Formats: sequence, C-alpha cells, structure tokens
Amino acid sequence: MANKKIYINGLGCISPQPTLDNQSFLEETVSVESNRLKAIDPNYKEFVPPEMVRRMGRIIKMGVAAAKTCLADAGCWSEAEIPPLRGQIPDAIITGTGLGCIEDTEKFLGNMIKNNEEFLTPTAFIQSTHNTISAQIALLIKCHGYNFTYVHRGFSFESAMLDSIMQVESGRASTILLGAADELTTNSFQIQSRLGYWNRKPTESLNLFENLQQGTIAGEGAAFFLLDEKKNPHTYAVLQDVEMLFRPGSTNEITTQIRIFLERNGLTADDINLLILGRNGDIRFDPIYKDVAAELFPTTPSCGFKHLCGEYMTASSFSVWLASRILKEQTVPAVLGVTNEPKSLKNILLYNHYMGINHSLILLSHP
Repeated sequence: MANKKIYINGLGCISPQPTLDNQSFLEETVSVESNRLKAIDPNYKEFVPPEMVRRMGRIIKMGVAAAKTCLADAGCWSEAEIPPLRGQIPDAIITGTGLGCIEDTEKFLGNMIKNNEEFLTPTAFIQSTHNTISAQIALLIKCHGYNFTYVHRGFSFESAMLDSIMQVESGRASTILLGAADELTTNSFQIQSRLGYWNRKPTESLNLFENLQQGTIAGEGAAFFLLDEKKNPHTYAVLQDVEMLFRPGSTNEITTQIRIFLERNGLTADDINLLILGRNGDIRFDPIYKDVAAELFPTTPSCGFKHLCGEYMTASSFSVWLASRILKEQTVPAVLGVTNEPKSLKNILLYNHYMGINHSLILLSHP
C-alpha cells in the first residue's frame, strides 16, 4: 500500500488500437483475423527529430512517442516551445520491458553471422540493450535523474511500478515517468509459436474469448504514465498498490493473497467496482481467472482487455491505461464486454498473469 497518494496525471499509449489520441476512448476499434496484433505506428517524425528516426529501432520510437504523448497530456510538453518542457522535468524515468529491443538484437546477431564476425557497425549493438528506450527518452527531454529499466519477463512492468512507488514514498522523487514497451518481430513470433504460445489458426481478435483453444493472439505496445504526488486537473486515477505472485500453487493461494492485498488497502472484495482480468482465450490459463472471480467476486462486474492488445510480457501496462481512462471518464467502453454495468466506478482491481507463472495485482481508484 502506498503511504503517500500517487496520482496518474498523464497517459500515452501505443497499441493495436487507436489509443494514442487521448481525446477518444475506444469508440472505434480494430479487429483482425490473425494470430498476432501489430501496434498502430503514428507518424514518428512528429515525436523524434527527422535525422534520428532512421537510426532508431521501432520499439524505441514507440516508447519515445508514448512518453512524449504522456508528458503532453499532463501539460508538461509542447514541441512548439523552446525549451519544450514548460512544466517540471520528471525526477525519474522507470520502465519495464520483457524482451527489450529485440529487433536491433536480431539485426546485430544476424550481421555478425552474415559477416563472419567482421566489419560490424556498432549502431545495432548500442540500440539493442534493454535500457535504450528509457535512455533515449531521457536524452530527448534532458532528464538527468534516476533512470532504471526492469527486465523481469511477466513482472517487468509491475517491478517498475513498485520501484516508482518506493521512490515516491522514500522522498527521492515526486514526479516519475513510468512506462513499459515490448515489440513483436517475425523471429520472436515464430520461436514462441513453436513453444505453443500462439494460436495455430488465425482468430478474430474481438471474438478471442468465445472459443477457447490452446494458445492466444500475440501482441505488442508501449504505455507511459506520469506519476505525481500532487493532483491536478489532468489527473486520471490514484495508484494505490501493486503485488506480484510467482508460480502460486493453487487457486486458493491466489484468492488468499488477493484478500490480504485488499485488506492491506482497507478494502474488501465488495468494495471493488470493476474487475479487469488478463484473460487471453487460452484454455490452459483462462480457467484460473474464472475460478478466482467465482470465489471472490461472484457479482462484481468484470471484463477482459487482451482481445484489444494481444498477449505480451508487459500487457498489464495496457490494462492500467484502460483502467485510468475508465476512472476519469466514468464509463466502460462497450467493446470490453463487461459482464454487468457497474453502479459506480471508484475502485478497479487488475488481475493478470503471464503464462500462468507471473501473477500480478494492481489497484487503482478514482481521484
């Protein structure tokens, strides 16, 4: 539980849906018949100097665009102004990524094999490290503070979020740019397909939950949030708490931990107005969500989100963007297929797990 109130004052999200424009909220959605969802790329020249666009990897461009959109949404950024930051530069930049800059990693290793380990250019190697995204953002906005990237598979974003809470509570930072990004490449998709991660046949993405099968739809995206100790007119939600569970042994262990998590924040299951679940249509893992919801939240409105963004290691960042928008707009988009309409929208609990291994809980509330 956060001892200080931490407000989410800005959002920026690039996903397979038109989410970068914070003026609209899933009125229009994209549905494809495939086993992979590709993020919608904006015109990156609007966010990155033209001379840098060509040399940047796609995931770096996604991260920069989402981060700058987040800062602009919070009233801190305007490209028209020099210097561009008219508000406070974030005290820290903390990000999470499951696989990092995998496109540049593949490019560097491919050139190493192709050129027999000779005549290699360093650009792809320099941009292949996992912290390149947060480092590039820091360079562009001239943030010289704490900069850290977590690479913990399905816990990557949650670890970054926990660090953010600790930085605020310890007094080391009052404003933090928190984010996550993961990209999907052809090679990584094929490798994970052989491991049984993805559907063998194309699936209509918006119908992902109707016919459970082994595997799901692969996804990608980048989401950033400006956390602040102070509430302002841009505030979306309050970040209350985050919890991680590694390989819980049973549904009973999960429900016990959820009860403890809620009690720690002065709540019970009845206080949750909306339950956002990380269901992905995989018959091996979705029953976990069903069992937990049936035992703890039998009458609580619930919905999924991965039919919109696909499955990836930091997909929970998309759900935080979604919950933040819901709390501010005080409405649940119809595309989410909520089980029953919430009477109020004060507390939202996000429960997600990645491949049944990394389980996480995130609690947001109305400011």
